[in-house]
Amino acid sequence: MRRLWSAGLWALLIGVTVSCAHRDGPRSAATARPVLTPDTRLTGRIVSVNEVGNFVVLQFPGGRLPVPGQSLAVYREGLKVGELKVSGPQREDHIVADVTAGEVRTGDEVRSN
Repeated sequence: MRRLWSAGLWALLIGVTVSCAHRDGPRSAATARPVLTPDTRLTGRIVSVNEVGNFVVLQFPGGRLPVPGQSLAVYREGLKVGELKVSGPQREDHIVADVTAGEVRTGDEVRSN
């Protein structure tokens, strides 16, 4: 009887140890916390299009502007429709860019690559 009780106690101790070790181990994908990273891309809008000169005026709210020579992508309803190259000049939160590819319209979204 004493051996049976001793064997049962050992089984219980091993079970508790394994159970505790499993809980402290790595988390599964379902319970892992997501990694949050801020979106630091520049995002703006086309506020004016000059059809003759093939350039646009962009507005970037928030004070961050692209630098002259920087390439930007143009999106309309989530689809890429053109590309720009920033040429300047800059005034407050507006800057001028040349259209290098595609068809752009007033209101299109502009993002850094």
